[in-house]
Formats: sequence, structure tokens, C-alpha cells
Amino acid sequence: MSLSRHRRFPRSRASVRDARAFVRQVLTGWGHTDRLDDVTLCVSELATNALLHGAPPGREYCVSLTLDGSVIRLARDSGDRQLDVDIPEAGPEACSGRGLRIVREVADDMGISPEVVGKSVWVVLKTASPGERAGEAY
Repeated sequence: MSLSRHRRFPRSRASVRDARAFVRQVLTGWGHTDRLDDVTLCVSELATNALLHGAPPGREYCVSLTLDGSVIRLARDSGDRQLDVDIPEAGPEACSGRGLRIVREVADDMGISPEVVGKSVWVVLKTASPGERAGEAY
């Protein structure tokens, strides 16, 4: 059985914090906390990218979270239609430019899909199956 939740966020700095709280609350409610820090890091970077590069001023972006068995899929939709995202090397003195590189290292898979309006940047993180989590409780 698959579980899914989504929420729209305004294009504001505070929304990054709110997106982190959203995924933490949802995953905790679903009882899937073994990758909680990784998912929180990924949504933080994807939401920040929506503010800097994706969602046009005055528009919102959407964060979707899906749990299917032992796979968590996190997606961030925005109005930007650019599908080829260049992830340049950030120099040692750079103050930004590492977000998607970090996400790519943390996630088990990552991609970009076109949407009716804009695109969806998504990541997949494998989590412990319910049986594995139950075994850890003993």
C-alpha cells in the first residue's frame, strides 16, 4: 500500500523551514524515521533551489512525499521548465552551489521530470522495510 502527502509552500525563506517540518511530521506519523535526517536535508536543499532558481516571484512550489513499501519518494514541483540542470563544481571559497551535489550523494536516486506547468525534481531514498524495523525493536 502506498501513502502520499503533499503541501504547497509560498516562495519565502520561512517556507524552507516549514517544508522541513512538513516532511519530519509526515514521516514520523508514518513510523518511518530511519532516513528522517536524509529526507530533511534533501527537502531543505530542494526547497532552497525552488526559491533561488525555480518558483517565479509570487508563485508557490509543492513538496510531495510518497511511501511505497520501503521506498520514500520526495518531489519538489515548481514553475521552472529547465530540465537539464547543470551541477557545477563549487570552488572551495564558494558560499553556495553545493545543494544538488549533496542531494545526489545522500539520495539513492535523483531525477527531473517535466510537469504540465514547470518540472518536478525528485529523489528516492530506500528505507528499512516494516519487518526490518520491527526486528530492531527487540
